[in-house]
Amino acid sequence: MEEITHKEKLTNQLEWNESYYFVFYDNKTKIGGMSRIGFKPNKQEGMTFFFLFLPNGSVAGYHQEIRIKEFIDQIKVKGMYHDWQPDENWYFKFKGNMIFVQNSLDLPKVRENPKLIQKVEKVEMNLFYTPINEIYEYSKWMTPESLEIGKKSGDKHWEQIGTVSGNLNIGKASYKIENVMSQRDHTYGVRDWTGVGDWLYYVVWFNKDLAINPAAIVTDDGRLSTGGFLYKQGRNIPLENINIIDQQFETDGILPICSELELVDNEGNYYTLQGRVGKIIPVPFKDLQGNKSVLIQSFGEFKLNGIEGGYGTFETLRKIRK
Repeated sequence: MEEITHKEKLTNQLEWNESYYFVFYDNKTKIGGMSRIGFKPNKQEGMTFFFLFLPNGSVAGYHQEIRIKEFIDQIKVKGMYHDWQPDENWYFKFKGNMIFVQNSLDLPKVRENPKLIQKVEKVEMNLFYTPINEIYEYSKWMTPESLEIGKKSGDKHWEQIGTVSGNLNIGKASYKIENVMSQRDHTYGVRDWTGVGDWLYYVVWFNKDLAINPAAIVTDDGRLSTGGFLYKQGRNIPLENINIIDQQFETDGILPICSELELVDNEGNYYTLQGRVGKIIPVPFKDLQGNKSVLIQSFGEFKLNGIEGGYGTFETLRKIRK
């Protein structure tokens, strides 16, 4: 397992960040969740979000920020806990009240308009994560140009696929999670949500022997920073090149509809990945200079070289152009 904290890599950049991401989706019950914990020691800031996507189309959200005096080893913010174990297994735990809305697009609006809240319920999650593949580190396989473009999205980026089992309790309802596909990531470095450019990041599972994780940043002048890997029958195969064939958005240019990517791995194999977005939770960001962007958190459906049945995250970041 990679080192969990990187205090020695801390620079004087205010937006230097060490973050931990976790996502799972039960393709049978159609219940999915995603959580991020991030620490910015130079701003004495810790934050977490936790989103749940439910079978009836509703979503739930939780967001908290805390003050931290110094860099901390425990990956915990309020009710969300990413509990790592020396044997590379993890426990992902949550306990707290979550806000539920029927229309996922309404979730960021509830602070200004509480009438949009469908209900507030106590949620408790206890999931045990077992890794499937060896940890994949993005920058080891990225080109110098891709690394330079991607400087504002982190210096190091680890990904690992796994399965989770455990329980999810929502109010009086209890859901058993059994050997469900999941993934975790870990990054450190500057994370500038409004200054990095547009990006896409997909975590896609077909089964325990086939998964793919492409990521790309698109600059204003059209240059690409690309990374990611294909996991196939026990092997992590780096993605050498990503060509964005098509991305379709709603008329606002922010909310995605679908996409098509051409992927080339470092063994010279070509793949076509087609994705269609599901329910969308938009997460807005605004910096001190007034620059704005929107991070889209969603699950989608995917097809790889005609193989159907892929599912996982469909994440985009879009700048709001003035």
